[in-house]
Amino acid sequence: MMLKEFAIYGLFNEYDYKVSLNEGAVTFIHSLNGFGKSTVMRLISDVLKGNIKEISSTTFDRLDLKFNNGTSLIVENDSEGLLTQIQKNELEEELSADELKNIMDVVYISPDRTVLTINDELVPALSTYLTELADTMRSAAEDCELAAPKKKNGKKYSDDELEFHSKDLKAKLDFIKQAGFEPNMPSGYRFPPSRFEIMEYRKDYEDLVASLDDYVDRFYFLAESVVVFMDIINDVYINKEVYINEKNILNVRMSNGTALPINKLSSGEKQMIIMTYLLLFRTKPGSIVIIDEPEISLHVAWQQKLGKTLTDIARLRDLQILVATHSPQIIHNDWDMAVELKIE
Repeated sequence: MMLKEFAIYGLFNEYDYKVSLNEGAVTFIHSLNGFGKSTVMRLISDVLKGNIKEISSTTFDRLDLKFNNGTSLIVENDSEGLLTQIQKNELEEELSADELKNIMDVVYISPDRTVLTINDELVPALSTYLTELADTMRSAAEDCELAAPKKKNGKKYSDDELEFHSKDLKAKLDFIKQAGFEPNMPSGYRFPPSRFEIMEYRKDYEDLVASLDDYVDRFYFLAESVVVFMDIINDVYINKEVYINEKNILNVRMSNGTALPINKLSSGEKQMIIMTYLLLFRTKPGSIVIIDEPEISLHVAWQQKLGKTLTDIARLRDLQILVATHSPQIIHNDWDMAVELKIE
């Protein structure tokens, strides 16, 4: 399910907006300062997260969210309190805060993304995310033993199918290895097997393929996140390279080989790591992502690249991304994907 359109009435007792969105892609939303662009983006996030207190504290009369499955979410905010309803096929049903949370997953990336509030304390977001990444990578590297194959509902392969599927699995395992982890393969078995080996040791290879299928199902998504993350960052960084060391910790080195502490990166370099990390590691496929002012601290050349990067990630992870921006460089050549917030 994707968000097709939103309309808000009485924002600050002044503005009415109606905006059609690009489904399953990126929509760039721009306007003059003071027109409530950031407030609307945050309000949409708060509604889909069921943050009743935040919704109630925003001055507006009504917010309509229309989805591509014909469903509409209506939020009314008046003197009598907050009313949230879901509408489909002319039927209306009132929703609680918990029910709002179940409509769809939403990730909000605020302009203040360099800090997090944890246990009522402000902490640096970058170090928090990189510690989280190292722990995840370490856990994946340690979880290298293949599980016993499941006995029920095992797929039956012909010789051709087993040979082809083994080659496909090998390609995926090689890709996972790029991220820094791999399974412990049983000794005495070549993989992928030759046709002769399949005929001679069919049962053994069927069991091995089943175990490897399970491993790939568990770790391919993480490996893809790591590889894409590194590719994106290394594509924009100049005279620097990020890499994962033997302790599964993200490091940076200059082109001349000099190690560079993460905290010595520029603010723009840190911003790229934070936004890319949130999109790839903290966002579920099929989610809606709202990014407010992604251009902060980024050079014009990086801003021009970011729009395409967001589009690629949206396609890769089946995301719908709403970008609130003041920067024409972020939109760059994609004005057909841009919407101006104008007074109705």
